[in-house]
Amino acid sequence: MSALTSRREARERVMKSFSAALDRMIPPDESVPLRGGTFLDFENQVEEVGRAVLPTLLEERAALDGNAVVAHPGCCPHCGSARVYLRKATRQGEIRSLHGMVVVEKQRARCRACGRSFSPSRT
Repeated sequence: MSALTSRREARERVMKSFSAALDRMIPPDESVPLRGGTFLDFENQVEEVGRAVLPTLLEERAALDGNAVVAHPGCCPHCGSARVYLRKATRQGEIRSLHGMVVVEKQRARCRACGRSFSPSRT
């Protein structure tokens, strides 16, 4: 079992996402005025940063998990047969989380006995 990405790549992607969101909230250029004038405006801006960064963080954490990629799919959950194989192509699956839609890479397996497919991934 292995991860889909390295820690360095994951951290770089999250930091890039956070940096872009922070630059929208607090522009580095001093001549650009800050948005909002009430505490509610500030809270909404922080929520906006969270909506931009948290799904990326969840995606990267899922990709770093050891169960993100399996070497063998195991037995078919539909008929119990061990005559299964992993499909070469993976698909992008969307998961609705508390922080928005998260896209994760999912493996697919097919059973030679019953012909049905399933996802052996645990992410």
